[in-house]
Amino acid sequence: MTKQLTTQVLALLMVIPTIASCTGNYTFESNVKPDNATEYFSASKVKIFNDESEFMSSFKYVGLVEGDDCQKEQHLAPPDVINARTQARQVAFKQQANAVIFTSCVDIETKHCVAQVVCYGKAYQLGAPHEPIEQ
Repeated sequence: MTKQLTTQVLALLMVIPTIASCTGNYTFESNVKPDNATEYFSASKVKIFNDESEFMSSFKYVGLVEGDDCQKEQHLAPPDVINARTQARQVAFKQQANAVIFTSCVDIETKHCVAQVVCYGKAYQLGAPHEPIEQ
């Protein structure tokens, strides 16, 4: 019994360094930069409204925005209105808008895409309820 126990202890002592070597300090590098993450999530900071009557605060018209989604090759996913609207919201965020009203989304023909959808909207900057927007 002692010989078997000694063999098990020796086997365990040989395995422990191997397992321990798997827990080394590893570094992780990514192409995701903080600025890219901010841009990626910027669309979530721009709320979609149906029309100006839904605004419960003061507002300022910022400008027109558009976004598109292109199906580059036949075997790839078809263009998606959600992707086009998300891109338009990212553009609105860059213009310091926090609201958008989409006026239309249309399928267009182009030489560069098998199919493409473009969404157009109006970007607005909304203030706090019952307070004017700082200029």
